[in-house]
Amino acid sequence: QLIVAVNKMDTTKWSEDRFNEIIKETSTFIKKVGYNPKVVPFVPISGWHGDNMLEESTNMPWYKGWTKEGKSGVTKGKTLLDAIDAIEP
Repeated sequence: QLIVAVNKMDTTKWSEDRFNEIIKETSTFIKKVGYNPKVVPFVPISGWHGDNMLEESTNMPWYKGWTKEGKSGVTKGKTLLDAIDAIEP
C-alpha cells in the first residue's frame, strides 16, 4: 500500500494548481511501477507547520480530502494520519 504526502505546500503558498500538477505527474509514475492511483491517497501537507498531518488545515480550504478504493470499499479522509489509519492489514 502507498500514501503520497505532498510536502512543503507552504513553499507554494498552498497552491491547489501545484498540488494537482504533482498528483498528475506522480500518478503517471506510480502506474508505471504497478500501483493504481485510485487506491493511493494523495495528501497535501506542510511538515514544518503541521498542516494536514494530524488535523485538517485551514490554509488549504480548496482541499476536500482524499478517497481510496480498497478491499473493504471506499475510504475517505483529510489528513496524513487518516491515510495511515486507513491502511488495510
